[in-house]
Amino acid sequence: MSREPNAQLISLMNEAGVTNKGLAKRMCDLAQQRGQQLGTTHVAVQRWRNGSGIQPQTAEILADVLGAKVGRRLTPADLGFAGWTRTTDEPLSVGYPGSLSEALTTLDDLAQERPEADSGLIIADGDLSATVLQWMIARPDGIEADRPVPQRVGMRDVRAVRTAAEMFMRLDFLYGGGHGHKALRHYFRHEVLPLLSASYSQKTGNALFGAAAEISQLLAWTAYDTGNHRLAHRYLTSTLRLTKVIDDRMFGSRILANLSHQANYLGNHAQAVQLSRAALEGARGQATPRAMALYAAHEARALSNSGDPRGAGQAMNEAERHFERADTAEDPAWLAYFDSAELMGELCHCFRDLKMRDQALTQAQRAVDTTDPQYARTLGFCRMVLAQSHLLNGELEAAVTTASLAVDAGDSLQSARFQRYVTDFQVEVSTHATNPAVAAFNEQVRDALARLDDE
Repeated sequence: MSREPNAQLISLMNEAGVTNKGLAKRMCDLAQQRGQQLGTTHVAVQRWRNGSGIQPQTAEILADVLGAKVGRRLTPADLGFAGWTRTTDEPLSVGYPGSLSEALTTLDDLAQERPEADSGLIIADGDLSATVLQWMIARPDGIEADRPVPQRVGMRDVRAVRTAAEMFMRLDFLYGGGHGHKALRHYFRHEVLPLLSASYSQKTGNALFGAAAEISQLLAWTAYDTGNHRLAHRYLTSTLRLTKVIDDRMFGSRILANLSHQANYLGNHAQAVQLSRAALEGARGQATPRAMALYAAHEARALSNSGDPRGAGQAMNEAERHFERADTAEDPAWLAYFDSAELMGELCHCFRDLKMRDQALTQAQRAVDTTDPQYARTLGFCRMVLAQSHLLNGELEAAVTTASLAVDAGDSLQSARFQRYVTDFQVEVSTHATNPAVAAFNEQVRDALARLDDE
């Protein structure tokens, strides 16, 4: 039975400029770096081009190699392997909770789940648009003050929740989302959620729901960082609903920006652009300049990955203009991390993705030099972007040295996101696998991951 040629694979190979033999070698090199054995030859590549099937593990490596060449994240489905499926490729239907009670029930259920890493997430455009629209136009619930229930909550309880949020956020920055997620779930379910059903004054209730939303979004962020994208998305959607109780449009836009960040990471760039713009419009007139700079930076990153240099440049300029006025307003505590180094870190990602070599190198170096070491994971990301920027400038030795410094930190490897930065870099240097520095780096990564498994 004759097969149809795999037009998608052929097109991507043409875009990447690789031959059958060259692609086979890159795949074998990458597999070896990952401690796997792969016997792919140019004959196998030609069979795939002719329409033959492929093993899932081999398809993942093929997608990673071609993705590194064309500068965007690819999946086996993008390569035309229709028979290759995974459960995470099924669209996830996550409706915006219609009521506060529904949102609280959902959050309670989520906090009981045992997080397990998944590899992707697809959200239907219609579901996402409906969620954003409902958040934008719905009237706020308002606080039901002084309810006739036995438990009374005061500002001391709110301060305790905010202190916990600060503590868990610090753990997240230092060690990655996997370090404190389980403890945070327990704290949220048993200490925070019950407070929302207690009795409190108007002032205390407003502060309490704000603090609860901060804990809830941190649960989303730690789930995201460990690679559980479906759980993270469900947390974010429910947290977005929490912000509507007190009409906190500034924090609600923070949640939309987080959704944009996740969509961009997963390769859903069009959705990422729309979500970042929703964040900007939803907060306009009610957010501080520092917050607006954050939202604009997310738009810039999404546009950079979309291959829109003009739009990305406009968004980067907007982010910088907002940040110039950052000290003219009092920011909430949750925004304290977004300093000039953090903005530079966002922008160096943009320049790297746009292949703007000089700007990427300059901005990434500045981000590395100025990032506070307490933000260990952020520093790790910036170092990996600096390493990739050295590669863009043809500086292999400097790239590997910089990447080695990032991996040396060790703690960042507990972040699934950081591990992907490292893997992407390994793909990019796979053509130099016999170079002693590259070989030593690959061995360093294997040892670091092995130590992590033993802990």
